[in-house]
Amino acid sequence: MRVVSGEYKGKALKAVPGNSTRPTTDKVKESIFNIIGPYFSGGCALDLFAGSGGLGIEALSRGVEKVIFVDRDGKAISTIKENLQTCGLLDQAEVYRNDADRALKAIIKREIVFDYIFLDPPYKKQQLEHLLEKIQDEKLLATNGIIVCEHSKDVVLPDKVGHLKQVKFENYGIISISIYALKSEEE
Repeated sequence: MRVVSGEYKGKALKAVPGNSTRPTTDKVKESIFNIIGPYFSGGCALDLFAGSGGLGIEALSRGVEKVIFVDRDGKAISTIKENLQTCGLLDQAEVYRNDADRALKAIIKREIVFDYIFLDPPYKKQQLEHLLEKIQDEKLLATNGIIVCEHSKDVVLPDKVGHLKQVKFENYGIISISIYALKSEEE
């Protein structure tokens, strides 16, 4: 596992020890960023279910200004911090050990709005539709912001969730990527 492109291209990233997390493959990561970027000039991102932090670190490497990483697994939190340290990105990140719902409640209180949100929950406990609704209802995504959902290919997500519209869907073997954009009410 490595940083695929950008300022930290080629930096090796550690995986979370054990088999409780499933890292996004470099191929899928590269495809995601080719669709939504591939490079950015600033912005704020949320990496929920961050695991090793690979998606958020890739976003930082490609120009996102700040990323909030959230995972409920202590080993994942340690791995994220180690990977951020390796890349010299600790000052552009906040890392929290929390479950998704509690993390979103804290974010709502802080009134943070994101340009990019990465959702990669454990495949056995898919809760993407609920998370999309909450993000939409609480206005956590900036206008023209992007949400990337990584999920099992047998999970079918709706074309629309409120003002969130699925703008891209790709299959990569057993993995699917659904990308949503926040469209203004007129669109």
